Amino acid sequence: MKISRTPNKERLLNALYGRVPDHIPLIELGIHPVIKKELMGKDIFSLQDEIEFMGRYCYDFVKIQPGFNMDISYRKFTPGEKSASGASSDRSWAVESQGIISTFDDLEKFPWPRISDIDFRRFDEAEKIVPDNMAVIGQYGDIFTLVWEMMGFENFAVALYTDPELIESAFNRVSELIIPMFESMAQRDKVDILWYSDDIAFVNGPMLSPEHLKQYFFPLLKRIGDIASKYNKPLIYHSDGDLRPVFEDIIDCGVTALHPIEPKAMSIFEVSDTLKGKISVCGGIDLDLLSRGEPHHVEQLVRGFAEHFKERGGWSAGSSNSIPEYVKTENYLKIIETIVKYG
Repeated sequence: MKISRTPNKERLLNALYGRVPDHIPLIELGIHPVIKKELMGKDIFSLQDEIEFMGRYCYDFVKIQPGFNMDISYRKFTPGEKSASGASSDRSWAVESQGIISTFDDLEKFPWPRISDIDFRRFDEAEKIVPDNMAVIGQYGDIFTLVWEMMGFENFAVALYTDPELIESAFNRVSELIIPMFESMAQRDKVDILWYSDDIAFVNGPMLSPEHLKQYFFPLLKRIGDIASKYNKPLIYHSDGDLRPVFEDIIDCGVTALHPIEPKAMSIFEVSDTLKGKISVCGGIDLDLLSRGEPHHVEQLVRGFAEHFKERGGWSAGSSNSIPEYVKTENYLKIIETIVKYG
């Protein structure tokens, strides 16, 4: 079938607020450039390219990040193997034992960027060229992730008990850079939605005890939630893993919608029932199925989701994480086709 649907930002806003939209919206945290190039026949570089791609493939928004760079040299890389699309991609991971910050001296010597270094030029451009019927999502994240990656997770976990002052100082330094981004994004009339991403859980539960998350992380997420509330804009929060032990904390932070509902960790139907009237849900379409399954399996799954949610509302359709380059392109397209047809 031909994929075609006119962008309508009210459709996405209604779903995020838990209402029943005219049609189930599509949402993704990220779509790999390889996939976009394959579908568009060209590299996607400019904001205009991004608008064209998102509109052609039935999204009601374009997502923009502030330009920001922290020169963190802890990552290790390994050459990637060929993906399902035939592309190769390098993989990176954080050092688990000890990172670049172990002491207050390390914290002070790190070359922290300044707030004035943050680049908002794409937002300026968006005000001129994003169509009025397409939402703009301002997105950034990873306060918790940056802290533990800079310290190394083992070192970070030990310091929670042996050096809590260092932990608190590291959270403060990182949040002092990232939270003002959300204030700046929220102030813009053209920005309709805020999206904060920061993984705090594994498949079997939170990465830290709920008590430590309450102490260090949730007050910062609440500051972002308060910014969203102040400017009357919905806040999407992304975290993989099983978040059930901290649902109430997430609600208390002012989150509007939860993404991506990792299926190995939580059932999207159970999460939706538990949070109905409090938080809407986004995603949930199994990334493993998209990578290794067949289009008819994807259609069966997505159609079942669509039939469940189209009368209930409160769901934005998308993958259970994002669309990396190893997802089968035909499976990615099948999500869109099925939602356009049955949503």
